Amino acid sequence: MEDPPLASLSLTHVSYNPSDPFSHLSAYLALVPQALVISYAALIWSTREIEILLMFTGQMGCEAFNWLLKRYIKEERPTQMLGKGYGMPSSHAQFVAFFSTYLTLFLLFRHNPHHHTIHPHRHTKTPLYQRALLALASIGSAAAVAQSRIYLNYHHPRQVYVGLGAGVFCAVGWFTVTSIAHYSGWVEALIDSPPARWLRFRDLVVNEDLVDAGWERWEMIKAKRQQAREQESKKAK
Repeated sequence: MEDPPLASLSLTHVSYNPSDPFSHLSAYLALVPQALVISYAALIWSTREIEILLMFTGQMGCEAFNWLLKRYIKEERPTQMLGKGYGMPSSHAQFVAFFSTYLTLFLLFRHNPHHHTIHPHRHTKTPLYQRALLALASIGSAAAVAQSRIYLNYHHPRQVYVGLGAGVFCAVGWFTVTSIAHYSGWVEALIDSPPARWLRFRDLVVNEDLVDAGWERWEMIKAKRQQAREQESKKAK
């Protein structure tokens, strides 16, 4: 009995023109969705923030929607030599469109960090213009990833545009659902459930700048250490 032919795990396989620097850059941009999934997993595990888990849940739902659309529309790619499966809509474009749109909505309409802890005079809350700049950066990055799919000839332009539209649609819809869940108390009830409590999930990122809050706690620890050293020094004298 002959051995079956070997298959290729093509999650990170990208074909590009090595003599074209833009093609080379586009090949790296094609890996952005995989990098974002790894980032999602790392952030969920390290922060246990329910908001990040909700965003990732919507992201996976958007991917499932893309899978259904491709098998319903059944439109081929520009060339069958590049990529596997159907091309309409572009899953890369839909993925990054969801990510950038949901992140923008979160930063501008839900994230409202304020200081209510130890040293409120030492720090200021993240200003709106910084959140807006981060949102613009995510949108620009999404546009670059989408354009790379056209440049590498993995998709027709219309396949990318439909993917972008589907991603925005999913992001707005899921943000609306999670907003209702927040206001109705469903998210709080979810966090208080035994599995969520066992996994230590929390909901701080909506009203707390995690970087700033972590820095503030570090400053407090340093102040306590310095105070302890001074007390030990006085006792020694």
